[in-house]
Amino acid sequence: MEVTSIRDGVIIDHVPAGTALTVLRYLRINPSTTRLALIMNASSRRFGSKDIIKIEDDADIDLDVLGFVARQATVDIVRGGRIVRKSKPKSPEHVVDVITCVNPRCVTTTEPGIHQRFHLAHSERQEYRCDYCDEEAKL
Repeated sequence: MEVTSIRDGVIIDHVPAGTALTVLRYLRINPSTTRLALIMNASSRRFGSKDIIKIEDDADIDLDVLGFVARQATVDIVRGGRIVRKSKPKSPEHVVDVITCVNPRCVTTTEPGIHQRFHLAHSERQEYRCDYCDEEAKL
C-alpha cells in the first residue's frame, strides 16, 4: 500500500486503532467532501497498532477537540511538503457542541438552540461535565 505525502495540511498520527472514523466525526470532517487518507490498524512500536489521518487543506479544522477524543495522538502541520510544527493535543477546558448531554431534564435537551457546553472536571480521568446540569459526559 502506498499513500503519498501531502503538500499542505495536517497529519494526525497515533490515533487509537480502529477509531479514525470516530475522530473524523468529532472533528466535523466529512470524508466524502474532504481530501484525506485514512490508514487504519497500521503497525506501531509504541501502541502495537494505530490509525493515521492525513488531511489536505486544513482551513476549518478545530484540533482542540483531539485532546478530548484522541489524547495520545500527535499532530503534524505540513506546509510546502515539509512538517513545520509537531504537537500533542491537550485536553480542552471546554468543548462546545461536540457531545450531547444525556440528562433528559437538562435545559439543553428540553430547549432548542442552546449550545451543548461541557467543562473538564477531572483531567486524569478525562471527565467532562455539562455546564448546565453537571451531568457527566458519556462518549
